[in-house]
Order: sequence, then C-alpha cells, then structure tokens
Amino acid sequence: MIKVLVVEDEKIIREGLIESISWDLLNCKIVGQGKNGKEGLDLIKTLNPDLVITDIKMPILDGLEMIEQAMEEGFQFKAIILSSYSEFEYAKKGIKLGVLDYILKPLDEDILLETIEKFKSNFYKSESDSISRYLSEEYNIFVRKTVQIILDRYVTKLSIKDIALELDVSASYLSRKIREETDETFLDILNKHRVSKSILLLKEERYKLYEISEMVGFSDYKHFCTVFKKYFNIPPGDFLRRRDE
Repeated sequence: MIKVLVVEDEKIIREGLIESISWDLLNCKIVGQGKNGKEGLDLIKTLNPDLVITDIKMPILDGLEMIEQAMEEGFQFKAIILSSYSEFEYAKKGIKLGVLDYILKPLDEDILLETIEKFKSNFYKSESDSISRYLSEEYNIFVRKTVQIILDRYVTKLSIKDIALELDVSASYLSRKIREETDETFLDILNKHRVSKSILLLKEERYKLYEISEMVGFSDYKHFCTVFKKYFNIPPGDFLRRRDE
C-alpha cells in the first residue's frame, strides 16, 4: 500500500483529511500525522512515506522547508501542498521542489482525490520499475534472489512456495523476510511489476486486454482486471481514456 503522511497544524483539517477519505479503497495507508514541519520532518525520517500531504504555514518549520530538508537528506517522496488563498504565490514555489500539486483551502476533496489518482498512476509504474533497488546488498540474499526471479520470470506462473523451494528455504521464512525488509508482500512486488508492464503494453494500443493479461503473467483475465483495479480504482480498459482526459 502507498504510505501517506499528513502534516497540518490545524487539527480539524488534519483529522478531517484522515477520517473523511476511504484510504483503504485508494490502496493507501495513513502511516503518521504531524502538527508542524519539525514533527513532519522527523516522521519522514522515521516512516519514509511515499506521499506527504502538508500545509505550508506551520509553526517551527514550514511545509516547504520540511520538504526541502528531507530531500536534501536523501528521502524520496512526492508531496501535495495545501494552501490558503493568501499564500498562493508562495505555494507555487513548491513546484520547484517537485511538489505534485497545490490545493487551495477550503479543501476540495474531489480535487485531492484526483491528484492522488494521478500520483498513483506514476507511483506504481516507477515503483515497479524500481524494484531492482531490492537487489542491493543491503537486503537479505534470499530477498534479492526472489526479486531477481520476479524480474526475469514475471511472465511465468510464480508462487512464493515454488521460489522458496528453489532457494531451499521455507515459504514462511521467505515471506517474513520480504515483508520485514521491503514493507511489501511477495504478491505486492510481483503484481506491481506485472501491472507496470501491462501499462506499457496498453499504451501501444496494439493488443487486446486478454492478450496483455497473458503477456504479463496473469493466467486469468478477470484476475488481471481485479489486480489492476486494486491499484488504480479503474479497470484496465478505462485506464488510457482516464489518463487522456
């Protein structure tokens, strides 16, 4: 799931963001909340979120300074800025930091959801393409070998039980190590990589959906559609149309 951090000094807005949106349905999880930029920076370092939703004007450290300092220390994430009308020009400076978007207060939930959906489209594509980071020696050798198998053989039928047998370890051990070291499950890593590859094929507009399903390793077309919708909230047939709108 996508890890989301909310940083907002106004309690009613912060809690409203967390409680009014069905984050699970977006395949997102609120991993933390902060009431100022200093707390937010500490939480970024601790939780390593994928997406940070933050106000600009906050005590101790403002939102842009928080983002800038975190990125200078090597943390990689995307941010959505919340801004009041009087801070509009200030908010635009955040674009230079790679901020996804700024949303004016009072918050329009539909605009926020639309921005999150756009983020997800790029996130899963880049995340899946970057699973090779798990090949780094900082990760357990069996985790590295599992990821390499996914990269090499994602078009074939893969299960953690079969891979564990191939690596001569128990499936429970392998599953636990993958979860501990990547904060993802084996199926998450495999499915995100497959969905990433399916997007490339969808963009070619040459293949039928059931053909794409088979080409990226799904033996069942309906299952492919279910997995795709889990990550994007729309079926694969609607993906390109939504992207072009």
